Amino acid sequence: MNARPTRAPAAEPSPGLAPARRSAPLLIVLAVLLGGAAAVVAQNFDKVQVTSEKLADNIWMLKGAGGNIGICAGPDGVVMIDDQYAPLSSRIKDAVKAISDQPIRTLINTHWHPDHTGGNENFRNDGAEIFAHENVRKRMAEMHIFTGARSDTIPASPERAWPVVTFTDGITLYRNGEEITVIHVPPAHTDGDAFVWFHHANVIHTGDLCFNGIYPRIDGITGGNIDGMIAADDRILAIADDRTRIIPGHGPSTDKAGLKRFHDMLVQARALVAKEIKAGHSLDQMLASHATADIDSVWGKGFMKPPAFYGGIFQDLQKLAGARK
Repeated sequence: MNARPTRAPAAEPSPGLAPARRSAPLLIVLAVLLGGAAAVVAQNFDKVQVTSEKLADNIWMLKGAGGNIGICAGPDGVVMIDDQYAPLSSRIKDAVKAISDQPIRTLINTHWHPDHTGGNENFRNDGAEIFAHENVRKRMAEMHIFTGARSDTIPASPERAWPVVTFTDGITLYRNGEEITVIHVPPAHTDGDAFVWFHHANVIHTGDLCFNGIYPRIDGITGGNIDGMIAADDRILAIADDRTRIIPGHGPSTDKAGLKRFHDMLVQARALVAKEIKAGHSLDQMLASHATADIDSVWGKGFMKPPAFYGGIFQDLQKLAGARK
Protein backbone atom coordinates (compact mmCIF):
# COMPACT_ATOMS: atom_id res chain seq x y z
CA MET A 1 0.00 0.00 0.00
CA ASN A 2 1.46 3.38 -1.00
CA ALA A 3 1.35 6.31 1.38
CA ARG A 4 -1.06 9.02 0.29
CA PRO A 5 -0.10 12.55 1.37
CA THR A 6 -2.64 14.49 3.38
CA ARG A 7 -1.97 18.24 3.37
CA ALA A 8 -3.21 20.51 6.11
CA PRO A 9 -2.37 23.68 7.98
CA ALA A 10 0.10 23.12 10.78
CA ALA A 11 -1.09 24.05 14.23
CA GLU A 12 -0.75 24.35 17.98
CA PRO A 13 1.70 21.98 19.72
CA SER A 14 0.41 18.96 21.57
CA PRO A 15 1.70 15.67 22.89
CA GLY A 16 -0.72 13.94 20.58
CA LEU A 17 1.05 13.61 17.25
CA ALA A 18 4.64 12.70 16.62
CA PRO A 19 6.42 11.14 13.67
CA ALA A 20 6.99 7.47 14.26
CA ARG A 21 10.76 7.81 13.84
CA ARG A 22 13.40 10.53 14.10
CA SER A 23 17.18 10.30 13.96
CA ALA A 24 17.44 11.15 17.69
CA PRO A 25 15.57 8.28 19.39
CA LEU A 26 14.37 10.25 22.41
CA LEU A 27 13.56 13.49 20.63
CA ILE A 28 10.26 13.68 18.79
CA VAL A 29 8.71 16.59 16.94
CA LEU A 30 5.07 16.95 17.90
CA ALA A 31 2.34 18.57 15.84
CA VAL A 32 -1.43 18.91 16.20
CA LEU A 33 -3.85 18.31 13.32
CA LEU A 34 -5.91 21.49 13.66
CA GLY A 35 -5.87 24.64 11.57
CA GLY A 36 -3.88 27.53 13.01
CA ALA A 37 -0.38 28.86 13.46
CA ALA A 38 2.45 26.43 12.82
CA ALA A 39 4.33 25.26 15.88
CA VAL A 40 6.37 22.27 16.92
CA VAL A 41 7.81 21.27 20.26
CA ALA A 42 10.52 18.80 21.12
CA GLN A 43 9.78 16.26 23.81
CA ASN A 44 12.47 14.32 25.62
CA PHE A 45 11.38 10.98 27.04
CA ASP A 46 14.40 10.42 29.30
CA LYS A 47 12.56 11.31 32.48
CA VAL A 48 9.17 9.81 31.64
CA GLN A 49 8.00 7.24 34.18
CA VAL A 50 5.29 4.71 33.34
CA THR A 51 2.95 4.22 36.31
CA SER A 52 0.01 1.88 36.83
CA GLU A 53 -3.37 2.22 38.52
CA LYS A 54 -5.59 -0.78 39.23
CA LEU A 55 -9.21 -0.14 38.28
CA ALA A 56 -10.74 -3.62 38.63
CA ASP A 57 -9.66 -7.19 39.41
CA ASN A 58 -7.92 -7.64 36.05
CA ILE A 59 -7.88 -4.11 34.59
CA TRP A 60 -5.17 -1.44 34.95
CA MET A 61 -4.46 1.98 33.48
CA LEU A 62 -0.88 2.92 32.59
CA LYS A 63 0.26 6.54 32.34
CA GLY A 64 3.45 7.79 30.77
CA ALA A 65 3.65 10.27 27.88
CA GLY A 66 0.86 10.28 25.32
CA GLY A 67 -2.45 8.49 25.45
CA ASN A 68 -3.41 6.46 28.49
CA ILE A 69 -2.97 2.69 28.15
CA GLY A 70 -5.49 0.07 29.24
CA ILE A 71 -4.37 -3.39 30.41
CA CYS A 72 -6.46 -6.54 30.82
CA ALA A 73 -4.30 -9.29 32.35
CA GLY A 74 -5.02 -12.97 32.83
CA PRO A 75 -4.27 -16.53 31.69
CA ASP A 76 -5.04 -15.77 28.02
CA GLY A 77 -2.25 -13.21 27.92
CA VAL A 78 -2.30 -9.45 28.21
CA VAL A 79 -4.72 -7.34 26.18
CA MET A 80 -3.36 -3.81 25.80
CA ILE A 81 -5.24 -0.73 24.62
CA ASP A 82 -2.91 1.76 22.87
CA ASP A 83 0.87 1.94 23.37
CA GLN A 84 2.11 5.57 23.44
CA TYR A 85 5.43 6.46 21.77
CA ALA A 86 8.04 3.99 20.52
CA PRO A 87 10.84 5.22 22.85
CA LEU A 88 8.68 4.23 25.83
CA SER A 89 8.01 0.63 24.78
CA SER A 90 10.63 -0.94 27.06
CA ARG A 91 9.29 0.97 30.07
CA ILE A 92 5.73 -0.02 29.17
CA LYS A 93 6.82 -3.66 28.95
CA ASP A 94 8.41 -3.40 32.40
CA ALA A 95 5.18 -1.93 33.82
CA VAL A 96 3.18 -4.77 32.29
CA LYS A 97 5.60 -7.38 33.69
CA ALA A 98 4.99 -5.94 37.15
CA ILE A 99 1.30 -6.73 36.63
CA SER A 100 1.44 -10.07 34.81
CA ASP A 101 3.96 -12.71 33.76
CA GLN A 102 1.93 -13.35 30.59
CA PRO A 103 2.97 -11.94 27.20
CA ILE A 104 1.16 -9.09 25.47
CA ARG A 105 -0.85 -11.05 22.91
CA THR A 106 -3.48 -8.51 21.82
CA LEU A 107 -3.06 -4.79 21.10
CA ILE A 108 -6.08 -2.60 20.30
CA ASN A 109 -5.62 0.90 18.87
CA THR A 110 -8.39 3.40 19.64
CA HIS A 111 -7.31 5.63 16.70
CA TRP A 112 -4.27 6.36 14.54
CA HIS A 113 -2.41 9.19 16.33
CA PRO A 114 1.24 8.36 17.12
CA ASP A 115 0.87 8.98 20.86
CA HIS A 116 -1.46 5.96 20.82
CA THR A 117 0.19 3.81 18.13
CA GLY A 118 3.87 4.77 18.23
CA GLY A 119 4.90 1.50 19.86
CA ASN A 120 2.93 -0.75 17.49
CA GLU A 121 5.95 -2.08 15.61
CA ASN A 122 7.80 -2.90 18.83
CA PHE A 123 4.90 -4.83 20.31
CA ARG A 124 4.11 -6.63 17.06
CA ASN A 125 7.72 -7.74 16.88
CA ASP A 126 7.15 -9.31 20.31
CA GLY A 127 4.16 -11.24 18.98
CA ALA A 128 1.18 -8.98 19.67
CA GLU A 129 -1.70 -9.03 17.19
CA ILE A 130 -2.94 -5.49 16.44
CA PHE A 131 -6.66 -4.71 16.12
CA ALA A 132 -8.18 -1.37 14.99
CA HIS A 133 -10.83 0.23 12.83
CA GLU A 134 -10.07 0.03 9.11
CA ASN A 135 -9.42 3.78 8.92
CA VAL A 136 -6.62 3.46 11.47
CA ARG A 137 -4.70 1.20 9.09
CA LYS A 138 -5.45 3.61 6.25
CA ARG A 139 -4.23 6.66 8.17
CA MET A 140 -1.08 4.94 9.43
CA ALA A 141 -0.20 4.06 5.83
CA GLU A 142 -0.39 7.74 4.82
CA MET A 143 2.13 10.53 5.02
CA HIS A 144 0.63 13.66 6.56
CA ILE A 145 2.07 17.00 5.44
CA PHE A 146 1.39 20.24 7.29
CA THR A 147 1.89 23.62 5.67
CA GLY A 148 1.58 27.11 7.08
CA ALA A 149 3.96 29.57 8.72
CA ARG A 150 6.30 26.59 8.84
CA SER A 151 5.96 23.02 7.64
CA ASP A 152 6.24 19.60 9.19
CA THR A 153 5.69 16.07 8.02
CA ILE A 154 4.40 13.01 9.82
CA PRO A 155 5.68 10.09 7.73
CA ALA A 156 3.70 6.93 7.13
CA SER A 157 4.23 4.37 9.86
CA PRO A 158 6.27 1.29 8.93
CA GLU A 159 4.09 -1.49 7.59
CA ARG A 160 4.75 -3.73 10.61
CA ALA A 161 3.11 -1.06 12.77
CA TRP A 162 -0.18 -1.25 10.87
CA PRO A 163 -3.13 -3.15 12.38
CA VAL A 164 -3.38 -6.72 11.09
CA VAL A 165 -7.05 -7.21 12.05
CA THR A 166 -9.47 -4.43 11.09
CA PHE A 167 -13.19 -3.97 11.57
CA THR A 168 -15.92 -1.58 10.42
CA ASP A 169 -18.56 -1.27 13.16
CA GLY A 170 -16.83 -3.16 15.93
CA ILE A 171 -15.54 -6.46 17.23
CA THR A 172 -15.85 -8.53 20.42
CA LEU A 173 -12.98 -10.48 21.97
CA TYR A 174 -13.20 -13.00 24.79
CA ARG A 175 -10.00 -12.94 26.84
CA ASN A 176 -9.19 -13.54 30.50
CA GLY A 177 -12.81 -14.13 31.45
CA GLU A 178 -13.76 -10.77 29.96
CA GLU A 179 -16.14 -9.86 27.18
CA ILE A 180 -14.27 -7.03 25.47
CA THR A 181 -16.34 -5.06 22.97
CA VAL A 182 -14.59 -2.57 20.69
CA ILE A 183 -17.13 -0.11 19.28
CA HIS A 184 -16.46 2.22 16.34
CA VAL A 185 -18.22 5.59 16.33
CA PRO A 186 -18.84 7.93 13.39
CA PRO A 187 -16.15 10.60 12.91
CA ALA A 188 -15.48 12.31 16.25
CA HIS A 189 -11.87 12.84 17.34
CA THR A 190 -10.79 11.26 14.01
CA ASP A 191 -12.56 9.08 11.43
CA GLY A 192 -11.25 5.86 13.00
CA ASP A 193 -12.21 6.17 16.67
CA ALA A 194 -13.27 3.23 18.78
CA PHE A 195 -13.87 2.84 22.50
CA VAL A 196 -13.31 -0.38 24.41
CA TRP A 197 -15.85 -1.78 26.87
CA PHE A 198 -14.83 -4.40 29.45
CA HIS A 199 -18.27 -5.74 30.34
CA HIS A 200 -17.56 -7.75 33.49
CA ALA A 201 -15.08 -5.31 35.00
CA ASN A 202 -17.37 -2.38 34.09
CA VAL A 203 -14.49 -0.34 32.68
CA ILE A 204 -14.51 1.70 29.46
CA HIS A 205 -11.43 2.99 27.65
CA THR A 206 -12.63 5.98 25.63
CA GLY A 207 -9.48 6.70 23.67
CA ASP A 208 -9.44 10.40 22.80
CA LEU A 209 -13.22 10.66 22.91
CA CYS A 210 -12.58 11.99 26.43
CA PHE A 211 -9.84 14.31 27.73
CA ASN A 212 -10.35 14.47 31.47
CA GLY A 213 -10.00 18.02 32.80
CA ILE A 214 -8.55 19.68 29.68
CA TYR A 215 -9.70 20.85 26.27
CA PRO A 216 -9.42 18.10 23.66
CA ARG A 217 -7.69 18.17 20.34
CA ILE A 218 -10.24 17.39 17.62
CA ASP A 219 -8.47 16.28 14.44
CA GLY A 220 -10.49 17.94 11.70
CA ILE A 221 -7.93 16.96 9.07
CA THR A 222 -8.64 13.23 9.42
CA GLY A 223 -12.38 13.50 9.95
CA GLY A 224 -12.89 14.76 13.50
CA ASN A 225 -15.58 17.29 14.41
CA ILE A 226 -17.28 18.71 17.49
CA ASP A 227 -20.71 17.19 16.77
CA GLY A 228 -19.16 13.75 16.39
CA MET A 229 -17.36 14.12 19.73
CA ILE A 230 -20.60 15.01 21.49
CA ALA A 231 -22.48 12.14 19.84
CA ALA A 232 -19.71 9.65 20.70
CA ASP A 233 -19.77 10.66 24.36
CA ASP A 234 -23.56 10.36 24.37
CA ARG A 235 -23.13 6.77 23.23
CA ILE A 236 -20.60 5.96 25.96
CA LEU A 237 -22.73 7.65 28.61
CA ALA A 238 -25.67 5.45 27.57
CA ILE A 239 -23.57 2.36 28.35
CA ALA A 240 -21.91 3.55 31.57
CA ASP A 241 -23.48 3.45 35.02
CA ASP A 242 -22.55 5.08 38.32
CA ARG A 243 -20.00 2.32 39.05
CA THR A 244 -18.24 2.42 35.66
CA ARG A 245 -14.56 3.33 35.68
CA ILE A 246 -13.45 5.43 32.71
CA ILE A 247 -9.97 5.41 31.17
CA PRO A 248 -9.82 8.68 29.20
CA GLY A 249 -7.40 9.29 26.35
CA HIS A 250 -5.64 11.91 28.46
CA GLY A 251 -5.87 12.92 32.10
CA PRO A 252 -6.59 10.92 35.27
CA SER A 253 -9.01 8.01 35.41
CA THR A 254 -12.59 9.06 36.07
CA ASP A 255 -16.18 7.84 36.21
CA LYS A 256 -19.46 8.48 34.43
CA ALA A 257 -19.85 11.85 36.17
CA GLY A 258 -16.39 12.90 34.94
CA LEU A 259 -17.23 11.91 31.37
CA LYS A 260 -20.53 13.80 31.67
CA ARG A 261 -18.66 16.95 32.74
CA PHE A 262 -16.46 16.67 29.65
CA HIS A 263 -19.50 16.07 27.42
CA ASP A 264 -21.34 19.06 28.89
CA MET A 265 -18.30 21.28 28.35
CA LEU A 266 -18.30 20.32 24.66
CA VAL A 267 -22.00 21.15 24.39
CA GLN A 268 -21.47 24.50 26.13
CA ALA A 269 -18.46 25.38 23.96
CA ARG A 270 -20.34 24.51 20.78
CA ALA A 271 -23.34 26.62 21.80
CA LEU A 272 -21.08 29.56 22.63
CA VAL A 273 -19.38 29.44 19.22
CA ALA A 274 -22.71 29.05 17.42
CA LYS A 275 -23.98 32.16 19.22
CA GLU A 276 -20.88 34.14 18.22
CA ILE A 277 -21.15 33.07 14.58
CA LYS A 278 -24.85 33.99 14.52
CA ALA A 279 -23.93 37.44 15.85
CA GLY A 280 -21.44 37.86 13.00
CA HIS A 281 -18.38 37.74 15.24
CA SER A 282 -15.04 36.30 14.21
CA LEU A 283 -12.90 33.96 16.28
CA ASP A 284 -10.59 36.86 17.15
CA GLN A 285 -13.52 38.98 18.29
CA MET A 286 -14.86 36.15 20.43
CA LEU A 287 -11.50 35.59 22.11
CA ALA A 288 -10.91 39.31 22.61
CA SER A 289 -14.27 39.60 24.36
CA HIS A 290 -13.24 36.90 26.86
CA ALA A 291 -16.48 35.07 26.12
CA THR A 292 -14.77 31.76 26.90
CA ALA A 293 -13.13 32.87 30.16
CA ASP A 294 -15.38 30.88 32.49
CA ILE A 295 -14.82 27.63 30.59
CA ASP A 296 -11.13 28.37 30.09
CA SER A 297 -10.61 28.71 33.84
CA VAL A 298 -11.56 25.04 34.27
CA TRP A 299 -10.58 23.38 30.98
CA GLY A 300 -8.00 25.65 29.36
CA LYS A 301 -4.91 24.73 31.36
CA GLY A 302 -3.78 21.76 29.26
CA PHE A 303 -1.75 21.57 26.04
CA MET A 304 -4.76 22.52 23.90
CA LYS A 305 -5.19 26.27 24.32
CA PRO A 306 -8.46 28.16 23.76
CA PRO A 307 -7.55 29.69 20.35
CA ALA A 308 -6.86 26.26 18.85
CA PHE A 309 -9.81 24.52 20.52
CA TYR A 310 -12.38 27.19 19.64
CA GLY A 311 -10.81 27.74 16.24
CA GLY A 312 -11.55 24.11 15.42
CA ILE A 313 -15.18 24.49 16.49
CA PHE A 314 -15.48 27.65 14.39
CA GLN A 315 -14.25 25.72 11.36
CA ASP A 316 -16.65 22.84 12.04
CA LEU A 317 -19.70 25.06 12.34
CA GLN A 318 -18.75 27.17 9.35
CA LYS A 319 -18.37 24.02 7.25
CA LEU A 320 -21.74 22.80 8.52
CA ALA A 321 -23.37 26.10 7.62
CA GLY A 322 -21.81 25.98 4.15
CA ALA A 323 -23.06 22.44 3.58
CA ARG A 324 -26.61 23.50 4.38
CA LYS A 325 -26.63 26.29 1.77
